[in-house]
Amino acid sequence: MMSQAIAKASQTASHLYKVCTSQRYYYSYMKNYTSLSSAATNETFDYQNAQSNNYASNNNSYFTGNNDRFEQNPSSENYVTSNRLYEQGRNVQNTYMMGNQQSSAWGNLQSNGMNCTQPDEDGGTIEEFDALCKEGKLKEAVEVLGLLERNNVSVDMDRYLFLMNECGEAQALEEAKRVHEHVVRLKSCLDVTVWNKVLEMYVKCGSMEGAYKVFDKMSQTSWDTMITWLAKNGHGEDAIDMFAEFKKIGLKPDNQMFFGVFSACSVLGDMREGLLHFESMSKIYNITPSINHYRSVVDMLGSAGYLNEALEFIENMPIEPSVEVWETMMNQCRIHGDTELGDRCLELLDPSRLDEQSKAGLIPVKASDIAKEKEKKRLEIKTKVYEYRAGDTSHPEHEKLYSQLRCLKQPMKEAGYVPETKFVLHDIDQESKEEALLSHSERLALSQALSTSPARSPIRIIKNLRVCGDCHNALKIISKLVGRLIVARDAKRFHHFENGVCSCGDYW
Repeated sequence: MMSQAIAKASQTASHLYKVCTSQRYYYSYMKNYTSLSSAATNETFDYQNAQSNNYASNNNSYFTGNNDRFEQNPSSENYVTSNRLYEQGRNVQNTYMMGNQQSSAWGNLQSNGMNCTQPDEDGGTIEEFDALCKEGKLKEAVEVLGLLERNNVSVDMDRYLFLMNECGEAQALEEAKRVHEHVVRLKSCLDVTVWNKVLEMYVKCGSMEGAYKVFDKMSQTSWDTMITWLAKNGHGEDAIDMFAEFKKIGLKPDNQMFFGVFSACSVLGDMREGLLHFESMSKIYNITPSINHYRSVVDMLGSAGYLNEALEFIENMPIEPSVEVWETMMNQCRIHGDTELGDRCLELLDPSRLDEQSKAGLIPVKASDIAKEKEKKRLEIKTKVYEYRAGDTSHPEHEKLYSQLRCLKQPMKEAGYVPETKFVLHDIDQESKEEALLSHSERLALSQALSTSPARSPIRIIKNLRVCGDCHNALKIISKLVGRLIVARDAKRFHHFENGVCSCGDYW
């Protein structure tokens, strides 16, 4: 009898192994179907930043290169493929259900001392999670995180923090929401540092709605983070209101908070209030402004076009202006097309204070556009990555990209667009300058998005330099012509272009 029972148990175990192996294949099919169909219906382009080689690697403002990257939705062909996978999955669905019905048998066998182990359907390891995070494959990393959670595999908080940082830098809002859900389920080790990171992840993704939800539930609130990123997302008035509320409840601002306040005043174009806040630092709060505070005020004045006032502010500083202050000033001259004032600033800067790296970066404004490395664009379509330079023709679809931009020229001009060729500093004729404006990396990214993304879906771009004045005007008008929300994050702030208007109010 005992030998018969053992034989029968062994036969049952063998049968269940086959069943669960089939179940595993079904899981594989359904996993592919879910990820493909989900990606096929996603309506958001997620542009990601890539590092570039700069003349001045320590700062990313005046004389640097520029990279953009975006992740494209899969094509309709992939959606058809997913349907085929679904049909194949249906063929083993009955086996999957059978495995569920038989699952209790595994417990019976184990409780009777049988050395039987149910096959691991999900997989996913810490090593795989780490590799995906480092490679920037955030969607896959979040999937593995879910598998680890279901398998009760502990993931330390440092890994969560790293993933949150990557989601924020990549503006991966959907992945950010899922990471937030995982963090909430941890329940332990959720101190103010963790919640600050969640808050930062949302604001970097441009989701102030998500940030507010986290902010309102925090026991220790991060006022300075909210004020700074409200301003960077174009909500200058909300940022100033929050600063007023902060002071109203009896709290005292620190030196860090004033950076966000100056940024908010810049968004509003209210230089007078910004200067009053600057004066209050020392007069009311006994805070001695640092060189970075002076630099922030120069940036605030310059972004509103008050270049002469910004230069006067620098000349009246009680401390010696740093190289970074002059770089900020010259960058604003470049943005507003005032090359003469920019070159004057370079003359006022004492060359003896520059190290070799700074000397390589701080070349005259008029020559900078010619001398700097060509802008480099990085485009990710699903798992393929294409790289090309601004103005180059190496992209597989370069003719299509430029053709679409040329087709938009006439409708844009009819809508009021006037090419600002002062941003092209090469000695070429007017028509060639207008053509050169089309090669800016954000325009090429936009053209690719318009030709491959679903109609009316948002477009997201990340850029490591500030957007130039001509591209800023062009993106405003294009947003109205195509009826799309275009979200661009440059080196300083977010720009939400919609219906011909930018959230920055043309102060950036």
